[in-house]
Amino acid sequence: MDKIQHKNRDTLCACKVSLDILGDKWSLIIVRDLFRNKNTFSQFLNESSEGIASNVLVDRLKKLNELNIIGYERNPEDKKVKKYYLTDRGVDLYGIIYELQYWTIKNVDFNPSDNTSKWDELNTLKSKAFVISKYKNEYKKLRLRNFGF
Repeated sequence: MDKIQHKNRDTLCACKVSLDILGDKWSLIIVRDLFRNKNTFSQFLNESSEGIASNVLVDRLKKLNELNIIGYERNPEDKKVKKYYLTDRGVDLYGIIYELQYWTIKNVDFNPSDNTSKWDELNTLKSKAFVISKYKNEYKKLRLRNFGF
């Protein structure tokens, strides 16, 4: 797979480049939701508590698809419906999601969701490498079942 071509060819910090690509509020939320087996526009729009606007969702799905972070297939029963999936490049983002969640739990006083509480409990029992590998491998199995690859 070819690397993403960043538009700025100046000498740059890798952190800045990744934030240019993924630093908006919604891109990683969409990736997170794909790990949670949400894969249609209506699921992203209606089943996430964050409340993304439909025009923003369209824009981010298009952007993530153009970057080959996600792909989609048309639903065979309803060709108007696209079913999205993470590419291997997208699956590789789980480590970033892990670190964001870990940092937040360690440093921020907030009311965690059930998913976050379960995730935190798993982290007290297993290593970071185990948790990251588990989520990436579970997603790849899900993608294989739902999309055949």
